Amino acid sequence: MTAERADAGWRLCVAPMMDWTDRHCRYFHRLLAPSARLYTEMVTTGAVLHGDRDRLLGFDPAEHPVALQLGGSEPDELAEAARIGVEWGYDEINLNCGCPSDRVQKGRFGACLMLEPERVRDGLAAMRDAVDVPVTVKTRIGVDDQDSEAFLHRFVEIVAESGVETFIVHARKAWLSGLSPKQNREVPPLDYGRVARLRAAFPGLRIVLNGGVVDVEAALAAMRDFDGVMLGRAAYQNPWILAELQQSIDPALAPADRPSVVTAMASYAAREQAARGVRLQSIGRHMLGLFHGQPGARGWRRGLSQRMHLDGADPTLFDEVLPPVSPAERTRGAAQAG
Repeated sequence: MTAERADAGWRLCVAPMMDWTDRHCRYFHRLLAPSARLYTEMVTTGAVLHGDRDRLLGFDPAEHPVALQLGGSEPDELAEAARIGVEWGYDEINLNCGCPSDRVQKGRFGACLMLEPERVRDGLAAMRDAVDVPVTVKTRIGVDDQDSEAFLHRFVEIVAESGVETFIVHARKAWLSGLSPKQNREVPPLDYGRVARLRAAFPGLRIVLNGGVVDVEAALAAMRDFDGVMLGRAAYQNPWILAELQQSIDPALAPADRPSVVTAMASYAAREQAARGVRLQSIGRHMLGLFHGQPGARGWRRGLSQRMHLDGADPTLFDEVLPPVSPAERTRGAAQAG
């Protein structure tokens, strides 16, 4: 757990997920994948400019490399929010052009921005002029009936005029009405072929694949076929997938076993409780899937779910409900430790 971290660029990324990828989640994911690129939940430019920045933007130094995802459409506001993000230490500023929720549409940002590529270009250009870290964009392959290959290529061509080189592409189109955000992550069909053809058409750009990657084999295939892969729900529901992928990227950086991660998270939780009064539930909820598919997983989930929200719950709970270590995991941990 003390191996020196190496930034692998965008080869392995964890997606920005509302209500999920807060600072505690990112710290947990960093323990599992020291070289992965982590993303905040989307933060609107208005919140960055006028809100509680410590709550919205604060993060632990261990989270690097970490990117701030912004939601907005006005170039001046995007530039100022990006500048503030860099002042807070973020390694990348990402613009959301993929979220289809009604709230986001009313703010004229998210997936509806795909219909205004010139506005996206101008916003990204302003952000690039304001900061000296990479500025990137996360998008879909289309919106509503504007879902042709020509539409996607034109969008990317215009947006790339901003100088942005990294496009994270969710391989589904977005329906701006008729589907909930959850349905928009599941109902529109995946089209990896279209993203592959996009990459072939724009060899000077970095294309990172997002959407529907749910296991190690699929993630490794995406790493071979694209410039990187971004995992969303799979990384949250079965977080050990990040450790397995880290093992394939650089075995020296992968954690030895799940119990060692639990021990590290208990130390982190104790610090957070002492320094900032963070409730154990705020941290433990991200760890529910750590033993997914392992003996004792149900007891781990039940033990945390029933007790971590109680007044006075402290990090010793993690050890109390820890499942027995399997022989295979014990062997792997011993091998890495040696």
